[in-house]
Amino acid sequence: MRWSFTVGRIAGIRVELHVTFLLFVGVIAVQNGLLNGHLDAALQSVAMMLLAFTCVLLHELGHALTARRFGIRTLDIVLLPIGGVARLERMPDKPRQEIVVAIAGPAVNLAILLILLPFRPVEWPPNPAQMTGQVLPFVFFVNHAMLLFNRIPAFPMDGGRVLRAALAMRMPYPKATRIASTVGQAIALLFGLAGIMNGNMILIFIALFVFLAAGEERALVQQRSSVAGLPVRAAMMTNFDVLESHQPVRRAVDLLLAGAQEDFPVVNGDSLIGMLSRSDLVRALNGDAIDQPIEAWTRRDVAGAEAGEPLETAMMRMRQHRQHALPVLQGGQLVGLLTIENVSDLLLVQNAMRARRSPGGAHA
Repeated sequence: MRWSFTVGRIAGIRVELHVTFLLFVGVIAVQNGLLNGHLDAALQSVAMMLLAFTCVLLHELGHALTARRFGIRTLDIVLLPIGGVARLERMPDKPRQEIVVAIAGPAVNLAILLILLPFRPVEWPPNPAQMTGQVLPFVFFVNHAMLLFNRIPAFPMDGGRVLRAALAMRMPYPKATRIASTVGQAIALLFGLAGIMNGNMILIFIALFVFLAAGEERALVQQRSSVAGLPVRAAMMTNFDVLESHQPVRRAVDLLLAGAQEDFPVVNGDSLIGMLSRSDLVRALNGDAIDQPIEAWTRRDVAGAEAGEPLETAMMRMRQHRQHALPVLQGGQLVGLLTIENVSDLLLVQNAMRARRSPGGAHA
């Protein structure tokens, strides 16, 4: 995810903080004592907030470790001011498996609630602002709130994923996703309206996140459906520029300015040794290396694709490794370049042809 950085790994899963999380910590500290010179109160509030996000992390680990049992890796867990996101490399193939993965997070919260039942707040509902220092009652309240909140069928929250999986048992997966995401966006609009009426900025941010995430998930599933059954060669570029490892960085600059290509395979004779991206090129220029060999700035740990492998698999690898382009090989030889733009162009052509073939489409 953009604007996030790695803080560690748990059970082999990368944990990242979004930069807005740090801003959120700062706001909490300022609002709860730092502005008035009460450093102790500010630190206590920040500590309680970090405790709450520890519960969020455990919730997301529930999803991730359950998905692992179905052979699905988790790319990372990203902590945001409004919660966390466990990014799976793919969703389970079977709706029942998706239900199990979806309820695994709330199941963690339920387990914590049962353990802390003797420490539940005396007054209910409690006022979180008055619970500073009441560690165990506060943890009980946080997990109770998470358990209730994730029951809401607002896709892509846990309740919404259960809804999508239940629908997918009776209809095609893309249609189930479309319905669940529409329901999620409708609920998000209600959240946003309630937040505006009550002046609750957190609720407004949650509404915005749910609305955008639901639309993104719908588009992603539609994309996967559109490329299903297609090989990488159907979307790869065959007319592209290649750099020799001994050439100077200046050569890459010339090619970048002369065309639309931003990622360049780097070869040594007939052998692919890596890729030079636009960001790598910028780093080289900032290092005043315009006359240095390209080899020094080449990324060698890049993922590639085979021309005959499923396009969906290659796209998944592209997201997993956060690469804008993949070199395509056939028989060990470089034969193409797969880019996000080319995949988008393929989808546009397919959608146009599908609309033309449909009963309501235009005919020549």
